[in-house]
Amino acid sequence: MRPAWGVATGALAVSASAVLIELSGTAPGTASFYRCLFALAPLAVLARAEHGGALERAERVRAVLAGALFAGDSLLWTQAIGEIGAGLSTVLVNLQVVLVPVIAWVADREPVSRRYFAAVALVLPGVVLAAGVTGGPASLAGTIHASLAALCYSGFLHLLRRGGQDGRTRRAYLVVTASAAVVSLAAGFLGYGLDLTPGWAAVGWLVVVAVCGQVVGWLLVATNTPRLPSAVGAVLLLLTPVGAVVLGAVVLGERLSPPQLLGCALVLAGAVLATRSPAASSPCRSGTPARGARPRRDSAGRSAR
Repeated sequence: MRPAWGVATGALAVSASAVLIELSGTAPGTASFYRCLFALAPLAVLARAEHGGALERAERVRAVLAGALFAGDSLLWTQAIGEIGAGLSTVLVNLQVVLVPVIAWVADREPVSRRYFAAVALVLPGVVLAAGVTGGPASLAGTIHASLAALCYSGFLHLLRRGGQDGRTRRAYLVVTASAAVVSLAAGFLGYGLDLTPGWAAVGWLVVVAVCGQVVGWLLVATNTPRLPSAVGAVLLLLTPVGAVVLGAVVLGERLSPPQLLGCALVLAGAVLATRSPAASSPCRSGTPARGARPRRDSAGRSAR
């Protein structure tokens, strides 16, 4: 349960990012670039204290690709919010709960348990309700942007889990964040909006985003998701939209409707069901090592990713 609690805590920390970015009032390129840039210094300190040697070339390449996908997710999601609203864009981006286990099954032959499908049956309508989607018409551009963000998010999560198997999670995540900053900077110049002097108030909010979301939130996710089956991690990350709904009510004064409260309850129920998957009772089938077992790094251990 410790990795599950770590991912859940990280997901809730990440959930503050949407509210904080909205308070900053910055464009997608500005928000994505600065949240990564401000996270580099504390991540470098944490990475320096981590045991182990330098990353191998394959690990660096994987981290760079993960960073590019994270930047794509951040840019496209922020763009979609302005086109179809925070609710529908959040629903579409969090379709990662379906995509991540499929990617893991295709790439690593990681099995998906029946209990996962039961959890998905709870959390998907829960995300729809929690996000406050009422069924209004969405623009084609916003739908495309949010759907592409979901694909980027899913690929990022898959690579993130692959990079945390050898005890050098912080060093790999530092490369991920640096790559995301570079890609966000380039994308900002190419049309996603980049203001290098957004003002002290905006900078202050983005510093909080960097510390809360990039350093605390995503580092907890990066550290703990490799120790969980992909299905469990994907469902636990759906706590992010639930946290965003609650923070939106508290910070921005958004009222929670009864359907939204029901959606939050469904997501939490699905998260609990996912964490109680057959991992503990049938470690070989679920893809997680039994308690006390040593981590596996060869092809036989791919299901642990």
